[in-house]
Amino acid sequence: MAVNEPILKDAQERMSKAGDALSRELGNIRAGRANAGLLADIKADYYGAPTPINQMASITIPEARVLLITPFDKSSLDAIEHAILTSDLGINPANDGNAIRLVIPQLTEESRKDLVKQVHGKAEEAKVAVRNVRRDAMDSLKKGHKNGDFTDDQLHDLEEQAQKITDAGIKNVENIASDKEKELMTI
Repeated sequence: MAVNEPILKDAQERMSKAGDALSRELGNIRAGRANAGLLADIKADYYGAPTPINQMASITIPEARVLLITPFDKSSLDAIEHAILTSDLGINPANDGNAIRLVIPQLTEESRKDLVKQVHGKAEEAKVAVRNVRRDAMDSLKKGHKNGDFTDDQLHDLEEQAQKITDAGIKNVENIASDKEKELMTI
């Protein structure tokens, strides 16, 4: 949908960012499969500076449920292992002196359902963010109408466009959540 009004263009971008943020958050939820995104928010102490693990090591997936972390600098192996242990990942790393293996445990039916609840909660937060953007856009449009920038008909058309953008933003959020739910429930 081509949007010419700057207020609506800004709203569309902000709604898109809500979907992107949801995708990043859901990427951190483990689904019983190895995924390098699990380590995205974990930082290890590297010469006194907290550094993301993916900048300190090569992360590969040799098997469906195994992450292999091979540090570029072998001296950082212990720091990476410590960062994983102290994170909320809940997986014990296996250090062989050259690399770290993370074996992702198979999810039980109950844990899958708990994770799906988390997905729904995060999706609802994203929908609220989309609706807040819509509210801000509507307020800006009404302010523009008061200032004489828009006629009544133009305001009505712009409000309809804002609603269509909102519907698309919410549909995007629902699709992202639905995809993650399918991934979690697939054994």
